[in-house]
Amino acid sequence: MPVTRTRYPSDFKARIALEAIKGNKTASQLASEYGVHSTQIGQWKKQLLDELPTIFSARKAQDHQQQEELTAQLYQQIGQLKSLP
Repeated sequence: MPVTRTRYPSDFKARIALEAIKGNKTASQLASEYGVHSTQIGQWKKQLLDELPTIFSARKAQDHQQQEELTAQLYQQIGQLKSLP
């Protein structure tokens, strides 16, 4: 019988990772409290610490805008290709 993976919402992950960073409770205590493996908490904590410096950067907004422009151009090209006979 296959085991289905549990998908956690991003706000849940962020809350647990933030609590792990605070250090008021150990990863084991958080794992038993929230029903998540302590290794998973460590991964979320590492991911949050890695992404933290880019949260307030203006470059992230610029990259997002460039990505949206590229997506719009690609959709336009797809539309042109579909209209060909």
